[in-house]
Amino acid sequence: MSEGPMGAILQRDKTTYAIVPRTPVGLVSPENLEAITAVVRKYGIPIVKITSGQRLALVGIRKEDVESVWKELGMDMGKATELCVHYVQACPGTSVCRFGLQDSLGLGIELEKLFVGMELPAKVKIGVSGCPMTCGESYVRDIGVLGRKTGWTLIVGGNSGGKPRIGDVIAEDITREQVIDITRKCLEYYRDNARKKERTASFIERTGIEDLKKAVL
Repeated sequence: MSEGPMGAILQRDKTTYAIVPRTPVGLVSPENLEAITAVVRKYGIPIVKITSGQRLALVGIRKEDVESVWKELGMDMGKATELCVHYVQACPGTSVCRFGLQDSLGLGIELEKLFVGMELPAKVKIGVSGCPMTCGESYVRDIGVLGRKTGWTLIVGGNSGGKPRIGDVIAEDITREQVIDITRKCLEYYRDNARKKERTASFIERTGIEDLKKAVL
């Protein structure tokens, strides 16, 4: 079987493909929207779907059109199947939300720049919430960050998939800089000790949270 086009995922019909442009923390510019609209109309893409990770999936693209679609979009490829950090999702936080206690968008963008694409034993998703209502799904992401009046809470090992798991809190009332530093240490520890394709939830259940805490705090 020949390999499919770069940055594309073969669909159920075994003929068409889906692509996922990168939209850091779910933010989309007017230029992005105009480019997406243009390629959807030009190439007759039948489905544009908002994903759970605050991204747009363009579904039903013909194989021969994939390369041209990417070129005309002018957007980076979002990680979808690779063994790495796929994305950071974030709620509006103090940027606009009246409930926001911390700048979740700003922190989310910084984490995205630092860690998306980092090669790991399995895919990793990060969620950032600006208040305890956790609209960034922080407790069910591999790495979760939650804002409170007193600082940030860092959570590891959550999963919302077929075997859901609430993540473990490993640090509370920490600064933005500490969030970034401990997140890096958590990802490095996971990279160096997990089995291939072992998600963080399974890794923490197998090894325990205390060993991770000792290594990163």
